[in-house]
Amino acid sequence: MRTALTIAGSDSGGGAGIQADLKSFAAAGVHGTSVITCVTAQNTKAVTSIFPLPAAEIRAQIRAVLDDFDVRGAKTGMLYSAEIVRIVAEELRGTSFPLVVDPVMVATVGARLDREDFRDALVEHLLPRADLVTPNRNEAEKLSGRTLEGLGDMEAAARAIRDLGPRAVLVKGGHVAGELVDVLYDGVRMRHLRSFRYPKELHGAGCTLAASIAAYRAQGQPLLEAVQSARRRVASGFLTSYRAGRGVEIINSSFREDRYGVWRALMEASPRLSTIVPPRLRPRRGPEMLFALPGATSAADVCAWRRAEGAATFGVTPAEARVPLAVLHVNPTLRASATLKYPAKNASRFASGRPGTLVLGPETRQGRPPDGRIERAIVEAGTPVDVLVDAAHGGSDTTLRVFGEDPGRVLHKLRPVLRAARA
Repeated sequence: MRTALTIAGSDSGGGAGIQADLKSFAAAGVHGTSVITCVTAQNTKAVTSIFPLPAAEIRAQIRAVLDDFDVRGAKTGMLYSAEIVRIVAEELRGTSFPLVVDPVMVATVGARLDREDFRDALVEHLLPRADLVTPNRNEAEKLSGRTLEGLGDMEAAARAIRDLGPRAVLVKGGHVAGELVDVLYDGVRMRHLRSFRYPKELHGAGCTLAASIAAYRAQGQPLLEAVQSARRRVASGFLTSYRAGRGVEIINSSFREDRYGVWRALMEASPRLSTIVPPRLRPRRGPEMLFALPGATSAADVCAWRRAEGAATFGVTPAEARVPLAVLHVNPTLRASATLKYPAKNASRFASGRPGTLVLGPETRQGRPPDGRIERAIVEAGTPVDVLVDAAHGGSDTTLRVFGEDPGRVLHKLRPVLRAARA
């Protein structure tokens, strides 16, 4: 069991701060330790009071944790003042574990969570110690001195913040208009990490992301892998968010990936798939049914059932994952799909007469993935899409994919598709 540390404020509403961090640590599989910097009186509607703990007490908490636990990763959240920043930086001096700095300045409900002297102290004392800093739009603007309106501005801000001392910067794009893109810059490479934009503002999302990154770093994951793993957890937390109070919803920081549940659902559906799909409609190669983890972002997150192997396993090729992940990017609920070798003449007739069916032509499938072409085609269809006809290769047969929320729903949708193939 690896140990992670959070240094942050307490949220009496339980949706953010120390509470969200410890839930994220547990969900990611690490033991969580904590140092409370401030006690806040807040709920899902407002922050009504902030009480910073005495400096000596914050220092004592840090020393108590570091004296006993083998901390492998840490994150800071609400530090509030220059004095607290200096104390934290002093006590972490000499440590070498990865440190994720979430430069918390404003709460989701709009309250200021920092003092005027906070920004300069953060830059001077703590950012040079950071493995990663994770500012949102507002925080990136304050740290970089730039206005963020688009992707180019985010890249410029990432470079400017990287020059302040951290090893890497993740500028979050949740509050920047347009496609949701997070920018990760490590001084060498500028990476664009794309995500589905969920139409809701959640309490605790930033805390969950930073804490999850720290947890995965504590487990030994490299920085990029830890960021990708954490972003997937946040996406899953958005999908399973809930309303506990009368204000904004709360992200599900406790969400755990049920890999066994995904595998089992696929294995239970496979005998029925074998029964209803005749041999002539089975794909010559590749998986016949897929089921992705919630918030899947890579081929490793997709479980596949292949007839030749007679079993379901996680991990498909990038080519096999391209279309399913594109669909997930547009509609995160369509996690399952079945693939058919479909007669081309029937496919064109089926596509023209059924709402929710989209034909992917050669111009859509060309290009080096991920280039967003499939996602744009789905969005431009103007209607929810759950059947894709892949006409990129021509010939007497084509590939047809049926999508659903789970394997059972896919099997239900297959019935009219199979009837149309026999017509």
